[in-house]
Amino acid sequence: MLNTRAGNSGFTLVEVLVASTIGAFLALVAVSTLRVVSTSAEMVDSNVATAAEVRFAARTVAADLVNLYRDTEQRNMKFVGIIEESGEIPVCCLTFYTVGRTKARIDQPEGDIYEVEYLLLRDEERSALTKRLWPNPNEELEPGGVLSVIAENIDVFQIRYFDGEQWQDEWPEEMRSLPELVEVVVAAAEPGRDNLIMESILVNFAKSRGTGAGTLEIGAPEQ
Repeated sequence: MLNTRAGNSGFTLVEVLVASTIGAFLALVAVSTLRVVSTSAEMVDSNVATAAEVRFAARTVAADLVNLYRDTEQRNMKFVGIIEESGEIPVCCLTFYTVGRTKARIDQPEGDIYEVEYLLLRDEERSALTKRLWPNPNEELEPGGVLSVIAENIDVFQIRYFDGEQWQDEWPEEMRSLPELVEVVVAAAEPGRDNLIMESILVNFAKSRGTGAGTLEIGAPEQ
C-alpha cells in the first residue's frame, strides 16, 4: 500500500516562536551589554579628561611658583595670597611676580618678568581656574592684564602657606617675605560620581633661598 504521508522536515509553529523569543532575548542582552560597555568607556574617557585638566592646572601654577621672581630689594618682589569673600564660597586668590618666556601679548614688546594672578571663577553653570598676566609689572599699564582660562569645571582651588611654624590660609602683603612652603590643591568632581579627582603640589622656598628658584613636590596634601 502506497504511503502518501510526506516527511515533516520543517519547524513547527511552537519551535519558530521559541527560537524567535530566544533570538530576541539574546539580541536584547547584546544591546544592553554594548550600551554598558559604551557608557563605561565614555566615563573612563571623561575621567581621563578631567584628571588631565586637574593635572595641567596644578602644574601650571607650580611652574610659575618655581620660577618666582627674586630680588635683593624686597619692595621689588611680590607674593600675596588672600581669600576673597565675594560669594557664598570663599575663593583663594594668589598673586606674585614670576619669570616667564611665553609672551602674554604676541604683537607687543615685553620683558620676562610678569605679575601673575590665579583665581577660580564661578557662575551658576560652570567654574574655571583663570590666570591673569600683567606684562612688565613695574611699568604703568592699563589695569586688567591678559586673562586666560587654565582649566574648566574645577571645583576646588585651595592654597596654604607654611611660615616655618604653622600653616596659614592667607599670606597678606604685610608679611613682606616668602613662606617656606606653599601647598596648592586643585580638584574636580569625577563625572557621574561624588568622588574628587585631586592633584596637590608643594613648592619649597626654604630650601632654595640662595638659588633663586623653588623646588617642587607632587603628592597628597599636607596635614
